[in-house]
Amino acid sequence: MKRLYWMVPAGLTIVGAGWILQGAGGKTDKIDSKDLLTGQQAFSDYQKEKPGLFHKITAADLPKPYDTKSSANFPRVVPKPDNMWPMAPAGFKVELYTHEGLTEPRQIRMAPNGDFFVADSMPGEIKIFRGRSADGKPDQVSTFATGLKRPFGIAFYPVGANPQWIYIGNTDSVVRFPYHVGDLKATGASETIIPELPTGGGHWTRDVVFSKDGKRMFVAVGSASNVDDSDTHPGETHRANILEYTPDGKFVQIYGSGIRNPVGLAVNPQTGELWCSVNERDQLGDNLVPDYITHVQEGGFYGWPWFYMGSNQDPRLEGKHPELKGKVIVPDVLMQPHNASLGITFYEGNQFPKEYQGDLFGAEHGSWNRSTRAGYEIVRVPLDNGHASGVYEDFVTGFVTPDGNAWGRPVAVVVAKDGSLYFTDDGYKAIWRLSYSGK
Repeated sequence: MKRLYWMVPAGLTIVGAGWILQGAGGKTDKIDSKDLLTGQQAFSDYQKEKPGLFHKITAADLPKPYDTKSSANFPRVVPKPDNMWPMAPAGFKVELYTHEGLTEPRQIRMAPNGDFFVADSMPGEIKIFRGRSADGKPDQVSTFATGLKRPFGIAFYPVGANPQWIYIGNTDSVVRFPYHVGDLKATGASETIIPELPTGGGHWTRDVVFSKDGKRMFVAVGSASNVDDSDTHPGETHRANILEYTPDGKFVQIYGSGIRNPVGLAVNPQTGELWCSVNERDQLGDNLVPDYITHVQEGGFYGWPWFYMGSNQDPRLEGKHPELKGKVIVPDVLMQPHNASLGITFYEGNQFPKEYQGDLFGAEHGSWNRSTRAGYEIVRVPLDNGHASGVYEDFVTGFVTPDGNAWGRPVAVVVAKDGSLYFTDDGYKAIWRLSYSGK
């Protein structure tokens, strides 16, 4: 008699015909086996992405470099077709919050009174959207600040209900404006806190967050290149890192390194850990290298440019830094390669079902260098006591037309006071609202 053995992904338990995602904290998510993709099946594209589909990609699943050719498959952003609308799991509803007055809506953060602050990066502005009227639109819209240089990061300080400042991450600096809860316009001039951040091409977004105790300020600075050796390219100095400063702008340390483009930052409210969402390198094939979402270990090294996903050496830098092999941290959650993982947030609201409490939601902007498109969605990362099992879920999809053109490109997410989720979209130039009614 032959015995059958199942290889069970870490963090998953087989129960009958399905899986239970379970961690040490006892939180569970029941997943039907047909809705969980592992191994090579976990690699996906927009044609397969659908709300409620789970993926788990591991370092063991990665192909060899150049198994497929590198692609330059830029999306053509088209008007939203009349017959298309974002799709969400049963019981959830996606509504258009606003589609007016935005040029390049990127990071979105909520003030203590519920106002949404949005970085409109291309025109260099911070806009405020207040309230929600009977027709689902903002009650009030205001421009808080202008004259900024490709702003992205937005953070309120001190942390808590009564901030006195709002910090803005320009592409080349961090500035702050005086702020009192309820302000619709800056009441004073900006003050430069960090006068110089590394610039000179490449990744331009600079997210900014504070630690839970407010004593540490983290600034994300992506690389200038795809895979230039930072030993010989001075333009990569202090890039591909998360930098730590004091709130008054004094440099403290490189908090995490080898992180090619840590676009979105967030602090886990349960554990206090810093998390980031990362665009990894290109030109090694369709399924290399996965983007990722991970908590960041202080002083941790994540591989770029010499290694990826542990001890996998980039063939373009073969033989460089052998002493680092075995010291590269494997990220918590491997996403679809090239899907441009951007803004993230933790769900602390009370509107969604209980099993969503504490989970992470992320915006996937969408690939341009993969033969079949991936991303263009909002994803959910189930967490147990603040920790990930490596599984993520396609949550809001439907931004790519059947012929492969994109009409929407999610950028960043935030939880509203009523527990709904809002996200920016710089393809449709909009802000969307995701709510749950159970109907």
